[in-house]
Amino acid sequence: MKKKVLALAAAACSLAMLLGACGGSGSDNGQASGKVIINAWASEPQNPLIPGNTNETGGGRPGDLLFARLVSFSPKGDASNEVAQSITPNADATQYTIKIKDWKFTDGTPVTAESFTKAWSYTANAKNAQLTSSFFSTIKGYDALQDAKTLKGDEQLSGLKVVNDHEFTVDMSQPDATFPIKIGYLAFAPLPTSFYKDPKAFGQKPVGNGPYKFVKWEHNQEIDLVKNPAYEGNDVAKNDGVNFKIYTQDNAAYADIQAGNLDVMETVPAADTKTFQKDSSLIAYNKAGSVSQTFTIPSSLDHFKTGTEEGTLRRQAISMAIDRDTLVKKVFNGVATTAVDFTSPLTPGFSDSLKGNENLKFNAAKAKELWAKADAISKYDGQLTFSYNADGGAKPLYDAVVNQLKNNLGINAATNPMPTFQGFRDAITKRQMKGAFRTGWQPDYPSAENYLYQLYDSAAADGNGSNDGDYKNPAFDALMTKAYAAKSTDEANKTYQQAQEILLHDLPSFPLYYGNAYGVAAKGIKGFEMNWQNLPVYEEMTK
Repeated sequence: MKKKVLALAAAACSLAMLLGACGGSGSDNGQASGKVIINAWASEPQNPLIPGNTNETGGGRPGDLLFARLVSFSPKGDASNEVAQSITPNADATQYTIKIKDWKFTDGTPVTAESFTKAWSYTANAKNAQLTSSFFSTIKGYDALQDAKTLKGDEQLSGLKVVNDHEFTVDMSQPDATFPIKIGYLAFAPLPTSFYKDPKAFGQKPVGNGPYKFVKWEHNQEIDLVKNPAYEGNDVAKNDGVNFKIYTQDNAAYADIQAGNLDVMETVPAADTKTFQKDSSLIAYNKAGSVSQTFTIPSSLDHFKTGTEEGTLRRQAISMAIDRDTLVKKVFNGVATTAVDFTSPLTPGFSDSLKGNENLKFNAAKAKELWAKADAISKYDGQLTFSYNADGGAKPLYDAVVNQLKNNLGINAATNPMPTFQGFRDAITKRQMKGAFRTGWQPDYPSAENYLYQLYDSAAADGNGSNDGDYKNPAFDALMTKAYAAKSTDEANKTYQQAQEILLHDLPSFPLYYGNAYGVAAKGIKGFEMNWQNLPVYEEMTK
């Protein structure tokens, strides 16, 4: 089944977690009780720990460890059936028959076919306002669940049919060859019956079915997980638990790594990127990664509206006024790579020679020319602000971006740091941003679809997904639909490349760099490696 899944899903590629912050406090080394507990750097989740309402890494880190899905991924991104016994498509990938294994939640109740169908329907239902709703948009009946005013919240996707406790079918509204990989994303996790009795309480104390089970969440301090002894899936933990320590300053976390009070963090403060690989007080890791770092300007912002001549000219001018090579060299010191597209070098179908990628190349003279043309249409005298979360180590980057725009384009630009990642993401979700804001993407399943459809398709806009700038382009949407129906990986990837050329022209967001998978662990930690999402493989770590 694994080969069949991979063959069908060759068009798919990543999971979709918005990128988080820095933070924390120290503690004992996790062995005082005789058990091996991994103390890991983390950020405060934006929302309660409900899979369908989690699309950023603060909640994604613990969520991935708490909830097993139908499919899991190896550290390299290879897919294998997990809760699924089999996933069988029909000839044109418009229906899937899914059989599941005997499995239990940590409260002892069984994981059934309905555990999936009800959870997926809950997330897709607009009444429930879940941030990952758009991931379900190719399942039949999704459109009927998008008018929140007419719904109660318990309506089900018509394309999901329970055959028995261990089998259900999924009818698609269109072919979707990425589906067998996409269902490895956290949003597709099953939920126990207890969730529906009190979703709010569940989010504070979730009941999962993964390699770890929940112990406690002390807000802005820590999230404590312990090994699930009943778990027999693909990722059995080699340690006894993971304690996510929530930090608000990455340099404090780094100092705790050096002192042995923290075990692992998947970043390094900007000031230490030159020296961390030579630091004998810790274990360093730095390899090519899959995370894309961008900033977004809302598509409806006056003078910057996508689809208008003025907006396109200004967006291209801003992009060309940024010297990405200098940013990578001087700000990141070898832990990043200059962006040339909207995916990553590790994404299937990646190309560094797409039409329009000259808009991502530094050209100050051309930038001034384009800005002048835009001013001839409608003069702009405003201040363009760049918002970011101050607890995420992004200050050096956005200080540099703003300075480059002032010097190379001569415009009034300024940074707007916001104290916490949670507050920053809340402002984005509520569409309160009036200027540019930091964005980024950590893949959740290995496919260009994850970077493109989930971030830029109209179905993912307006709070229904991760299209935070509310970009809408019918030509782009049509290519996403075409890619879903592709008969081969190569065909799908060519379509994704065509779709990227539209993005390179419109620039709904501005690719800056690809983040390496880099981080540090304390001395004495064994099994420290980072996966295809640029995250530590927590289950493999021991001391």
